[in-house]
Amino acid sequence: MKAKNFIILLSILGINQLSACSESFDQEVFDSPEMLSTDEIVEVNSEAFVQYIDQLPLEELSHKEIESLKFMREEEKLARDVYLTLYEQWAILPFKNISKSEQAHMDAVLLLLNKYNLDDPADGNDIGVFANEELHSLYDQLVEQGSTSIAEALKVGALIEEVDIIDLQRIIDHDVDNEDIEFVLSNLKRASGYHLRAFVRNLKRYSIEYVPELLDEETYNDLIK
Repeated sequence: MKAKNFIILLSILGINQLSACSESFDQEVFDSPEMLSTDEIVEVNSEAFVQYIDQLPLEELSHKEIESLKFMREEEKLARDVYLTLYEQWAILPFKNISKSEQAHMDAVLLLLNKYNLDDPADGNDIGVFANEELHSLYDQLVEQGSTSIAEALKVGALIEEVDIIDLQRIIDHDVDNEDIEFVLSNLKRASGYHLRAFVRNLKRYSIEYVPELLDEETYNDLIK
């Protein structure tokens, strides 16, 4: 995550925590199986996906591509770890289901790390442990906010997906040109759009209209329609 996005996100977290304790919710509604249908999750590590990546050419890596792959491996881990932690606290299906998709995203990036014989920054790290210190700090703050109420937990999920979409688009536009990397990251971005839409829909069940914190209005509306 670039420093600008990181600073903005931390300031947003501080603002959101001020209102977190004022909202209360019915647990039973959030346990409904309709909370997130499985067809909204795009699995990116299917056998066909893996075979396609293997068939794409092994191209020379730039420094930016190396750093981007390592960063996205941990950013996808951040999403997975936060969702697993919040699921453990609230036991609601969106976090359980989407955490599985985030694991698939991690696996997809790992395919590329292995293909190019790069070290895996997430290797052996437990939940909440990151090589990137900014992501470590961010994990703590996101979990703290999401632990105050179910509503705040769902808002955390939406915010994580916003950041993921922005970072992926920035990397695709400016940092990579290898065909296999661009293909994987584009698929991750598409899946993050589905995840954002799922969190927004869940918030609407309680008449909460999610207001995007980082995405522009046009991009956000295209993603959730």
